[in-house]
Amino acid sequence: MNAYPSLRSSLLAAVGLTLGLNAFALESSEKPPLPLDELRTFTEIFERVKSAYVEEIDDSTLLENAIKGLLSGLDPHSAYLDPKSFNALQVHTTGEFGGLGIEVGMEDGFVRVITPIDDTPAQRAGVKAGDMIIKLDDQAVQGMDLGDAVNLMRGKPGSKIRLTVMRQGESKPRVITVVRDVIKVTSVKSRRLEGDFGYLRITQFQVTTGPDMVAAIEALQAKGALKGVVLDLRNNPGGVLQAAVDVSDAFLNSGLIVYTEGRLQQSELSYSANNTDVLGDLPLVVLINGGSASASEIVAGALQDHHRAIIMGTPSFGKGSVQTILPLTNNRALKLTTARYFTPSGRSIQAQGIAPDILVEPSTLTQLEGRQGLKEANLRGHLSNGNGDGHSNGDDAVKDTPAEPNGDSHAASSEDNRQLLSSDYQLNEALNLLKGLAIQARRSTVGS
Repeated sequence: MNAYPSLRSSLLAAVGLTLGLNAFALESSEKPPLPLDELRTFTEIFERVKSAYVEEIDDSTLLENAIKGLLSGLDPHSAYLDPKSFNALQVHTTGEFGGLGIEVGMEDGFVRVITPIDDTPAQRAGVKAGDMIIKLDDQAVQGMDLGDAVNLMRGKPGSKIRLTVMRQGESKPRVITVVRDVIKVTSVKSRRLEGDFGYLRITQFQVTTGPDMVAAIEALQAKGALKGVVLDLRNNPGGVLQAAVDVSDAFLNSGLIVYTEGRLQQSELSYSANNTDVLGDLPLVVLINGGSASASEIVAGALQDHHRAIIMGTPSFGKGSVQTILPLTNNRALKLTTARYFTPSGRSIQAQGIAPDILVEPSTLTQLEGRQGLKEANLRGHLSNGNGDGHSNGDDAVKDTPAEPNGDSHAASSEDNRQLLSSDYQLNEALNLLKGLAIQARRSTVGS
């Protein structure tokens, strides 16, 4: 207990030194003085906790807890990163890390799932965007620091953790068991839909996402001309700002992509396109939903403002703030919100999100079964169509037969595509929209 008087003296001396420097600064720059009463309150609370708490706590732990509290009171995205958290963040942006595969934030003292990442244990176990985690195994989450909660969710690959979650629309919590694994996130996935349409899925914005996406587009084009592309940003939690700029730039020839505004001069940045539209004038549809956040919203907002793409789906998450990683000593760092970002037209999407041009809620597509109606070709003695490819007026009836595969190099994946489109109503609607745009473009070309 004798260590505290020296610590208190050091704190007060530091306060006095800071006040002295501030008083000098006040004369020259008229900055307001530091709040003496609040600083005295802090040192008093520090002394009471140090001397009266039920267990003895060392000074460094108390001070680190004070720092965490200082940052947690700012906004959900500012945080103090200890060496373990700082290293995890650095690994996370490169696309490989250990854990469950979910992007999370704090809300009302609980951990809110922003989105589960594609092809990860959390997604396979049934974790959904918007789930509120209230317990990790048997430990309550309420009041827990976000970094501590994340550390609990990380662990040895193959080990299990029970997530107790509350899901919107349900009155009782559900328990989801997730098996931890090394998370290797493939940032860009691609395929051809029905041969002539491209599908790009960006799961997370990493350092190489821009070049990876361009390479995926070129690979699709090498297999045959495209009539349009769907860019799927649903449940994409964001990531590296420069990656969002690179992706937007790939679809724009010119103009502003995004700009940021903050209190510091270095926080005010702007990014513009560099005439690198890899699709030319091909139609583009972007899919978003409530799990599309941050960098995803930058891309959707830029393409929407420039009328380069039709945005379809449901409103996005609404994270319009920029976090800067400020390295500290001893392999620690400060993740601090330093700016807000704005779309080219000046929209801030903070706590509002991007509204889609066409609202399409997730739904289940069910094909109705019914009797095939009678057609002219079914009637006895019907006339042929005169083009040489109609049936004769004999007794043979026209039978509906399934279309044969188109025989191209992508026919092998046609069954996978059918299953994908039948299970994903929003994607199916995006493809239908692309088909309509392609037909309209063809008619305009013929008319000219």
